[in-house]
Amino acid sequence: MSIQSINPVNGQVVRIYPEDSEQQIRDKIENAQRAWVGWRGSSFEERAAPLRKTAGLLRNRAEELASLMAVEMGKPVKDGRGEIEKCALACEYYAANGENFLKDEKVATDASTSYVSFQPLGIVLAVMPWNFPFWQVFRFLAPGLLAGNCGLLKHASNVPGCALAIERVLKDAEFPPGVFQTLMIGSKAVKQVIEHHLVKAVTLTGSTEAGKQVAQQAALQLKKTVLELGGSDPYIVLEDADLDLAAETCAQSRLINNGQSCIAAKRFIVVESIEKKFTELFIEKMASRTTGDPFDAKTNLGPMARIDLRDELHKQVLDNVEAGAKLILGGKLPEKHEENAFYEPTILAGVKKGMPAYSEEIFGPVASIISAGNPEDAIKIANDNPFGLGAAVFTKDIEFGEAIARNRLEAGLCFVNSFVKSDPRLPFGGINQSGYGRELSMFGIREFVNIKTVFVK
Repeated sequence: MSIQSINPVNGQVVRIYPEDSEQQIRDKIENAQRAWVGWRGSSFEERAAPLRKTAGLLRNRAEELASLMAVEMGKPVKDGRGEIEKCALACEYYAANGENFLKDEKVATDASTSYVSFQPLGIVLAVMPWNFPFWQVFRFLAPGLLAGNCGLLKHASNVPGCALAIERVLKDAEFPPGVFQTLMIGSKAVKQVIEHHLVKAVTLTGSTEAGKQVAQQAALQLKKTVLELGGSDPYIVLEDADLDLAAETCAQSRLINNGQSCIAAKRFIVVESIEKKFTELFIEKMASRTTGDPFDAKTNLGPMARIDLRDELHKQVLDNVEAGAKLILGGKLPEKHEENAFYEPTILAGVKKGMPAYSEEIFGPVASIISAGNPEDAIKIANDNPFGLGAAVFTKDIEFGEAIARNRLEAGLCFVNSFVKSDPRLPFGGINQSGYGRELSMFGIREFVNIKTVFVK
């Protein structure tokens, strides 16, 4: 069995990697356990030092790593550089703040001393996606290793080179052998890893269906999980919004990472009094993006990660048009579409309840415009969805916008006059079909620790 890396620009095989055997999987798990025995007893500074070194190595190799992402999943190189910088910042953030996040918390009781201590769990399996092949991993890796855990990475099968590159960076940063290892396995082997008694927890970023499967497998073993799943983020545009800002921000969010992001804007809910003007501006902004070679500095929209994903997206567009949505931009396959995974910026207008785009996640550069009668109607439509990852509202009435974001929108990440994004300083995660648990900030580093009560009489 093997894992293939395929260039989405031309459909050519980049490299073929052999899959790990069952014995190799067991060996890596046992290596991780041996490493954890020493790693858990190390000081915070001993863990922070290689994290800081990792940040430096990432920056030094940014061009190489960004090029690798471009080849394996189509991300424009300039965007890949930004992703690597964000990984470096996360390493530095946890190196600087992790010890404070996990320091003992004293509690006054009838004991002579009592406190809460945060202790590492052990081996954590990370099942990660291809869309941000470095950032998604470092979002787990930086807090997890700083907390004293060891990591096993099962990366998406179309970015094996990225997985091995991460492992090399950590090795060169002088993390002890076995603290972080890549498993070269397909999705069917994940169950075997979860069932291993030495693996203590699982974190997954991916589709809702993948999350359900992993959660079920982990639940049978009574193992902790954190799931960051799909999303169909609503962006509400109110009557008093700055429409130029809203149109530009909405286009940026919808097309970021070639439209392949869980927290990308998907549904644009526009109050009908300004819908025509917003739509005109939105078409202009979406159409202005340059699609092309990820290595070209002028490109800001590369191909989708795989041809089959592009074809699935195109079918979703056609299904929505058949259901009554109006195609007002894009929606066509490129020339030689059998050989590449490109898809042009696309807008569906007149989307209504009952159409697939109203409730399904559309993972690619396709936007759905939904008309709302008033702010209350817009909020109702925004929440009328099985997901709950991110949401945004655009209005010049900041107090009103903040009240909507804080109290009315049902999502884990709610923004006002800005596109939804992750930040190491803020917790990241969703509710409902978008998963549970949190990554990043203090909340993320405390997900995979034993929150232990110590009571001394």
